[in-house]
Amino acid sequence: MVSERGLDVLRAIIGDYVETKEPVGSKRLVERHKFGVSAATIRNDMAQLEEAELIAAPHTSSGRIPTDKGYRVFVDRLSGIRPLTAVQRKAIEEFMERSSDPEELVLKSVRTLASLTNSVAIGQLPSLLTSSIHRLELVSLSDKRILTVLITDSGRVEQRIIEIEREINEEMLVKLRHHFNETLVGRTLQEAAGQLATLTDPFTGTEEMVAVQLVTAFIDQMNSNREDRLIIAGAANLARTERDFSSILPVFEAMEEQVVLLRLVGELDLQDHEVAVSIGHENEEASFEETSILASGYIADRGEARLGILGPTRMDYRRNIAAVRAVARYLSRVFNDTTE
Repeated sequence: MVSERGLDVLRAIIGDYVETKEPVGSKRLVERHKFGVSAATIRNDMAQLEEAELIAAPHTSSGRIPTDKGYRVFVDRLSGIRPLTAVQRKAIEEFMERSSDPEELVLKSVRTLASLTNSVAIGQLPSLLTSSIHRLELVSLSDKRILTVLITDSGRVEQRIIEIEREINEEMLVKLRHHFNETLVGRTLQEAAGQLATLTDPFTGTEEMVAVQLVTAFIDQMNSNREDRLIIAGAANLARTERDFSSILPVFEAMEEQVVLLRLVGELDLQDHEVAVSIGHENEEASFEETSILASGYIADRGEARLGILGPTRMDYRRNIAAVRAVARYLSRVFNDTTE
């Protein structure tokens, strides 16, 4: 059973280890922290922490470092998360305020989060399939080139240029545009995808041939947004702040596992926390056993996506949780503002 003072010692060890990147000994703890007890008492507290598997000695006769279990106890017992400073909040707003494109917003959020945490930041792009179709536009660029424009209720715009086999006049284009909008506007892209096969039914001859090519283009546009994607930034920040490359090599290797990373981020339970934390061996994948993942959710396109960071288990959890929470909240607010 670890005493309250023992937990204070654990917090001190974690704080010093995050700051110095060196194992922490009892002498250092007594010199730097005012526990009001002797070095022998602190050594006894450390022995209890080690017996509880909250700290461990990386080398014989060395100081102690936190274990994954120790970090978990620390994170679960955080009494409060300090809000970001006014300067940090202003930096977030100024960096993101001039953008309305959803992908650019997520990219800017990821870069901002990477800068605030000196970690690798990850952002899940919101799926377009949960959006509703606001309008479909067909714009003639030439006799055989058409620009298809898909506009969602969230303001997202997807466009594609297609080459058609037959010449098309403006009258035919208006007829096709009217039919597509009449049939699909107001439906989610998920619903619309199920109706695309019947869109060509009213047409025959040249109109049918053109309609088939346009429907094919719409299918490609929807399918391109069917898979979740991640935006990743901040590897350079992490490389600059870490002196020991061996500590960040697992992070770089984990970045290569984007499909696995996407799944791990998506599976983090946010029900009881604004920011969910998965530490070291709590990650099921072996390639993530030396890394921690922090993630929060943001609301976009009437659905939730994830935003977070990936870094070594030795990280400043208090600061990083505050940063993830703040950027995710701001991103949700910006998305909501752009869709109202």
